[in-house]
Amino acid sequence: MDGESINKATEYGDARPNLDFVDFELPIMDLEAKIEELCLVEGNSDLALASEIDNLRKKSDDLTREIFSSMNSWQISKIARHPKRPYSMDYVKLIFEEFVEFHGDRAFAEDSAIICGLGTIESRNLVFIGHQKGRGTKENLARNFGMPKPEGYRKALRAMRMAEQFKLPLLTFIDTPGAYPGIGAEERGQSEAIATNLRTMSSLRVPIVSVVIGEGGSGGALAIGMGDKILMKQYSTYSVISPEGCASILWKSATAASDAAKAMHITADHLFKLGIVDTIVEEPLGGSHRNVEVSAENLKKAILSAFDELRSVEKKDLIDRRRKKFSAIGEFSED
Repeated sequence: MDGESINKATEYGDARPNLDFVDFELPIMDLEAKIEELCLVEGNSDLALASEIDNLRKKSDDLTREIFSSMNSWQISKIARHPKRPYSMDYVKLIFEEFVEFHGDRAFAEDSAIICGLGTIESRNLVFIGHQKGRGTKENLARNFGMPKPEGYRKALRAMRMAEQFKLPLLTFIDTPGAYPGIGAEERGQSEAIATNLRTMSSLRVPIVSVVIGEGGSGGALAIGMGDKILMKQYSTYSVISPEGCASILWKSATAASDAAKAMHITADHLFKLGIVDTIVEEPLGGSHRNVEVSAENLKKAILSAFDELRSVEKKDLIDRRRKKFSAIGEFSED
């Protein structure tokens, strides 16, 4: 938590960082703390505090609704990166009836930053690929903070080819800051692995649905995101570079990240208006981490609806439609 955030926290009676709330949610944190205190008092005494607790909960919901209805792009990016936001495997456990994961790229190593496997949703079989971040230091190191290396993308390539071989639809979940930029990854062909995935996805003769569930960063996201239908969670982001990275290049300072986020139009509503995203998947009040079950149910419905729409497309037309979709991105006209 930076100095400005700590000052704001002190203003609301608590200078300790709280992983459940980001800086602009501190007024909500204050109300939630009062509710928790009253619940403890009520449980340990004969005082009737139910009415006051209900009033505070209503105030908290109203305040959350007010704050989230006016968030800027930088604030949304903070929610997209929230440490308690559900990751790919959280959704897999709630959405899939069955899931069998496979490992390794059959060339170099296993990369836990990407998960692949065969799954079933509502009795529909499909192939799944998703970025996976970790919780806590140990798992984050094991998952490389959700930043895949070449072997991760080559494992994803295995899954793509398997989908086409067995004529199964492909579902991908995007949630990464970007591909890992380390020297070893570059030596093993990071850019080639991403380019090969893009070429392969552009030619797959099966329906592809891609969902941005958190942050979709750079080519590391696009490498598994060339779908016939692109879905975005309401408080997710999708961009060619992180706001901090863009600010460092254009503003010569990462402190201008808020300005960069606004300029890049990285949020779901902007990308939907630009025609890059096909569907915005609604999140529970306060973000997906506030109610993972509801978030998963909304996502499941959106995924099934997207695949249903693709059923009417002839297999021979999928590739042509997909290529036209991505070729049209960035086109504009001057009146």
